[in-house]
Amino acid sequence: MSDQWIETTLGEASFSIKRGKAPRYVDEGILVLNQKCVRNANSIDFSLARRTDSSRPLPRHAQLQVGDVLINSTGRGTLGRAAEIRELPEPATADSHITIVRPDPERFVLGFAGLALSSRKFDLESLQTGSTNQTELSAGTVAALAIVVPPLPVQKRVVEVIDAIDDQIVALTAEANALEGVYRGGSSLLWRTAGGEEAAPRSLGDVMRLEVTRIPMREGTTYRLAGVLNAGQGLVDKNEFDGADTEYTAMNVLRENQVVMRKLTAWEGPITVVPASFDGFVASSEFPTFVLASDVFPAWMKHVCRTPRLWAEMQSRVVGTVQRRKRLNPDQLLSVELPIPSRAEQEQAAEALDAIEEQVGVIRAEADALSRARSRMLMGLLNQTLKIESTELEA
Repeated sequence: MSDQWIETTLGEASFSIKRGKAPRYVDEGILVLNQKCVRNANSIDFSLARRTDSSRPLPRHAQLQVGDVLINSTGRGTLGRAAEIRELPEPATADSHITIVRPDPERFVLGFAGLALSSRKFDLESLQTGSTNQTELSAGTVAALAIVVPPLPVQKRVVEVIDAIDDQIVALTAEANALEGVYRGGSSLLWRTAGGEEAAPRSLGDVMRLEVTRIPMREGTTYRLAGVLNAGQGLVDKNEFDGADTEYTAMNVLRENQVVMRKLTAWEGPITVVPASFDGFVASSEFPTFVLASDVFPAWMKHVCRTPRLWAEMQSRVVGTVQRRKRLNPDQLLSVELPIPSRAEQEQAAEALDAIEEQVGVIRAEADALSRARSRMLMGLLNQTLKIESTELEA
């Protein structure tokens, strides 16, 4: 191959480009890859594939190969997402929501086509046809995508560099996941006394009380709206709004160290302790607030809000006939009984869990920063604003 960067189209540089079509009759257990399998950063998650259950062999023309690039070609959100098959643990095919690109191995080293196409998601999105609700990429439009193909040694080095970064991201993610497992295991400390036994149960009504402060919505006044995440994961900033832009005449004010919950879908654990950064935010009457007693450490309660034990108690008390409309009222939350150690024991448990949580945050932030650097580096290498030195290529 030439030592020049060649401008061509994806169709010209590939053996075939076709939409997937999982055969109706195939061996039991054959994997059928779908849109969920095509992940960000040029990766494929085989665990998300479905399996067939009939009894005829998979036709050769339907079989995927190592080196094939899968492109999500229908729907929204993941449309244009691409990933290359670097290894194939077992026979597999793809469904009709996937476009299968089989690059010419004389033009591409393994791994490069997937990197190049995964960086072109927005370009692929621009090729979509159809209505807003039925957007898709045809095999023909994918084939017409203009690409620049570097010399094979350059491709090989690009793949090596990005693979090294991806390995670091995977390692960091695995470390964070492991620490989160430690956190989940350590949550049992929340209920224990210094002697190691479970504390005596008390109702939440003994350690916190309903206290709701309402504020009128006034035209010309700016308010900041908060939402409560599921599974005790905290609050989300839902942006500013003018008092004239809501149908509510008044809303609840959130104060630091209060407990706030969402009455609707309460079995999903939408409950947390308000951090200082959300003091003064507002929420609708669907979000009652509670003041903690002096013998309850707010950081301890924050971790309690993340425990399945509390969510199960909340779920057992919701009322209503339609599942998604069932609510948990404040008095029902206050009737929940949980083991509640002394304040000193609460502080010790919270300190231990805070340390784990902080470390998880540091590692995930490092992984996120590395992911952003990866994207910038890959784009620079592909558009030649970053150069790979010839001495590196010869090494």
